Amino acid sequence: MPAAPPPDESRIREILTSVKTIALVGWSPKPDRPSHSVAAFLAARGYRVIPVNPGQAGQTALGEVVRASLAEIDGGVDMVEIFRRSEEAGAVVDEALAAFPALRAIWMQLGVEDAAAAARAEARGVAVVMNRCPAIEIPRLGL
Repeated sequence: MPAAPPPDESRIREILTSVKTIALVGWSPKPDRPSHSVAAFLAARGYRVIPVNPGQAGQTALGEVVRASLAEIDGGVDMVEIFRRSEEAGAVVDEALAAFPALRAIWMQLGVEDAAAAARAEARGVAVVMNRCPAIEIPRLGL
């Protein structure tokens, strides 16, 4: 698979400064896992982070009830962040597009890329970032 083109820095800045509610798919309760530390970082920066993990559903984390799926989240979500393998990202993107008509962004974590899923999201007007980490981008951009 060819590497994704680097995202436009102004686009990343716009996403990170405009979204407020993030559904984080693949959240782990284990503090040593990147999905746990990134979720905590984002929550500490003032984002509402809704953890999504079917194995942890019903527990409380980051002041939110952990959801089994995106479809279980009531209300709107601005961004879906994906901590899943690349081959699973497409299904998550499709679920996000179905669950959140006003979705603004899909963010695929470091090592996660799915160009076809990104194209489906972008065709619906949803911004996509692949193979990046917001916990790296926020300090790098001075946000």
